[in-house]
Amino acid sequence: MLEPGNNDELPVIPGKRYFTIGEVSELCGVKPHVLRYWEQEFPQLKPVKRRGNRRYYQRRDVLLIRQIRSLLYEEGFTIGGARQRLTGEEAKEDLTQSVQIVRQIRTELEEILKILRGK
Repeated sequence: MLEPGNNDELPVIPGKRYFTIGEVSELCGVKPHVLRYWEQEFPQLKPVKRRGNRRYYQRRDVLLIRQIRSLLYEEGFTIGGARQRLTGEEAKEDLTQSVQIVRQIRTELEEILKILRGK
């Protein structure tokens, strides 16, 4: 598990459609019980639930969780403050998610470049 506040070492999000809670836990450096708690606290976090109430997160959920993690662990927001930041006017100006997306794309492109150079 990653240390809170160390967002630079989060793994690349694989190119698949759905992720289990265990996979999201690893991808975001947050324990599964924290993810379940955040689902209650952040209305925009709604994983698909299938048989047996199993959660399946989509890529946008993973990015949102990374954004929530960043707000709480790196920027020092409270749960209420982070919720307000994500739903308020500031959310429109917030670059945290954009930075996450750019970081993800850059890492994926670097991996593609390694593959291409290897052939």
